Amino acid sequence: MTKTATFHDLDGVSIYITGGGSGIGADLTDGFLAQGAKVAFIGRSDASAFVDEMEAKHGVRPLFFQGDITDTAGLQRTIAEAADAHGPIHALVSNAANDKRHSWKDVTPEEWDFLMSVNLKAYFFAAQAVAPMMQERGAGSIINFSSISYMMGNAGYPAYTSANGGITAMTRSLARELGPDGIRVNALAPGWVLTEKQLDKWATPEGLAAHLERQCLKTHLEPQDIVDAVLFLASNTSKMMTGQCMVVDGGVVTTG
Repeated sequence: MTKTATFHDLDGVSIYITGGGSGIGADLTDGFLAQGAKVAFIGRSDASAFVDEMEAKHGVRPLFFQGDITDTAGLQRTIAEAADAHGPIHALVSNAANDKRHSWKDVTPEEWDFLMSVNLKAYFFAAQAVAPMMQERGAGSIINFSSISYMMGNAGYPAYTSANGGITAMTRSLARELGPDGIRVNALAPGWVLTEKQLDKWATPEGLAAHLERQCLKTHLEPQDIVDAVLFLASNTSKMMTGQCMVVDGGVVTTG
């Protein structure tokens, strides 16, 4: 990972990331550690090897909780334990998501509920857990990962796009609720970031070429592009930004 900017106010602060051991989440963990932050993250899969790698690289070991974010009590418990270990959470990054493709004709109520629990419910209850400690400090940043998929009206995963529209709406409401306490709440909507998962499962030469044609900038997005945006939103550099959906997509959609 190349550190493209230094945010001095992130040095030593407590960060909690959902899905911080794989995909873009792993790059986020790496990026915050490079800033000197104390990072805790939750993930379903064993991330012990990744934790060892981060300790070897940065000289500090991130705190890993193996768990499922759809277990609301378990998720909130790990947030409390992270605060006990590292101090009150300075920034929450709700990154974990499931963009499994599915047909509107075949989705069952159980599958719908599961996808909502991963892609929307966990975001709210993570925010609910960190907000009181941020209120005590009079400051904090909550960053909710959304997606440009619902802005584009993409087909092929209607529960996922529904959840992402909900994330943006929830972000705006929580920004209004928590703003008087100095807490900022923003959403980040990435474009098509070429992670290993995307390359393995969804990316085809034709699909990549068509998407690049829609971008203003003719370069595919990399995880570092998203890391830089999250660091900015977590830092006091963005201290007067709240209730916003920040798009990082190379210019596919427009906002404002």
